[in-house]
Amino acid sequence: MNTQALLLHCLQASIIGTVFSFGLQATVSDALFLVRHPGLLLRSVIAIFVVMPLVAILMVEVFALPRATEIALVVLALAPIPPLLPKKESKAGGEGAYALGLMVVMGLLAIILVPLLTWLLGAYFDRDFGMPPQAIAKVIIIMIVLPLLAGMVVRGLAPSLAATLARPIALGAFVLLLLAAAPILYAAVPIVVNLLHSGTLLAIIAFIVIGLAVGQLLAGPVPQRQTVLALSTASRHPAIALAIAKTNFPDERFLAATIVLYLLVVTVIAIPYIKWRRRTASAMPNAA
Repeated sequence: MNTQALLLHCLQASIIGTVFSFGLQATVSDALFLVRHPGLLLRSVIAIFVVMPLVAILMVEVFALPRATEIALVVLALAPIPPLLPKKESKAGGEGAYALGLMVVMGLLAIILVPLLTWLLGAYFDRDFGMPPQAIAKVIIIMIVLPLLAGMVVRGLAPSLAATLARPIALGAFVLLLLAAAPILYAAVPIVVNLLHSGTLLAIIAFIVIGLAVGQLLAGPVPQRQTVLALSTASRHPAIALAIAKTNFPDERFLAATIVLYLLVVTVIAIPYIKWRRRTASAMPNAA
């Protein structure tokens, strides 16, 4: 096993550990939150899987961007919520049950919607542009569904053990994430710096800010839900985005670096947004 493969396995393990820690703290009611709120579910789907792909297409059509940037924006718009996001949303004052339920439902819907959307985009751009449903399903099941269900089963059978394990597992997964991500980010720095001069940075910033605005608008009047949907609409699953890109454009340079740049930028932009939403949430009662 080479170094790159080892780092990739470490990243995957850290994500699985994080989602497992969510499951140790979650209930079936949390996972089914959106089933009880069909209007919010519909608006969430529209924000994540309808509006943002349209925004990406509009940006590609209107602005003269590098080809790698155009591809990255489109595949990011197709990707669902990253599995590390619910913890960040809860810390920002977002509604925990909605954050967890949204990750679960959007992940499952991605198995159907991502291949469908890639096919529609292929028809729009008049090229063979697709993603096998089984490839998406594999990522979702391994990275989200199974570890979440495993954690919930442990919580149901041994709640005291789940409460004891949740924090150390989450902390260990975070440390593993830092150890694995650091060399990847370091190696990508020279390419990312080159991208800053091509309009890529401005395009990514615009995409993220629009995502925050769209999510907050469509979430409805409850501030805690606005925070969750805003961050979920602006944040996309990098592994699925990269899988789509590599499947359809295996020889395109700078795709991975562009997605890395997106991860860095969305993390930076999220900091002031989260601080603002935390202040807003602390001044408002929790949603019923």
